[in-house]
Amino acid sequence: MRLALLSSEAAIEKRLGRAKKVLAASGRLFDVHDDVALQRRLPTVQRALYLLFNEGYHGASAESSVRVTLCREALRLTGMLLEHPSCAVPSTRAVAALMCLHAARMPARLDVHGDLVPLREQDRSLWDASLTAEGMALLDAAATGETLSEYHLESAIAALHATATSLKETRWDEIIGLYDLLMRLRPSPVVALSRAIAVGERDGPEAGLLAVRAIDHDGRLGRAPFYEAALGDLEWRAGRVEAAQGHLRTALARARNESERRFFERRLRDCR
Repeated sequence: MRLALLSSEAAIEKRLGRAKKVLAASGRLFDVHDDVALQRRLPTVQRALYLLFNEGYHGASAESSVRVTLCREALRLTGMLLEHPSCAVPSTRAVAALMCLHAARMPARLDVHGDLVPLREQDRSLWDASLTAEGMALLDAAATGETLSEYHLESAIAALHATATSLKETRWDEIIGLYDLLMRLRPSPVVALSRAIAVGERDGPEAGLLAVRAIDHDGRLGRAPFYEAALGDLEWRAGRVEAAQGHLRTALARARNESERRFFERRLRDCR
């Protein structure tokens, strides 16, 4: 969640504290039968569930990089949202599709030792075909009406990854085009970094490095371990081993848990 919000743990705790005070002072529960109020609050609920899933999938926990229980809980709560007639709108279906398509790849994200496995090294036969199918069906169902949310675009990107037979066969042109739309709809340094990584896959490491270094951010993205890891991977692929090692050492110093530390240590060994 810290990566998604690009905020410190202390800042997020302050936000939560203020929210709890507002709820306590209101002295009443939310009426789910008030359709106008429901629609007004729905985007906030969708965002909260999206962040809950993200925290499980890209966790900053000191315990593990992947927390399956959080992902399952986010899926369960989103399923409940879809059961409510007023909440089963295209954007909610898109949120559910995004979760299913990401969750389908979770069996291959960690190896037998609990270490992170990058996308290019994952055994795609381990991906959950039933969750992929469910996600694709939800994405099709989300295509009704005139709504185009960030979740539509992110789930479309996830679908292209989930259905690609290999990294080489991934349709990077389409993924970059979707990231371009996402940057117009909801620009953020995290989206820009993901786009830059996709550029590096399509056009090569030098183009990827230019795209990463062109990202406009206030410094918080640069403090995230995977920003330095992306630079390290691209420098390594460009053949500049010393530069790659420098970025990976910085990423290692910023690792948030033991799983990430082992991952960056392994990448450093590979560089040598």
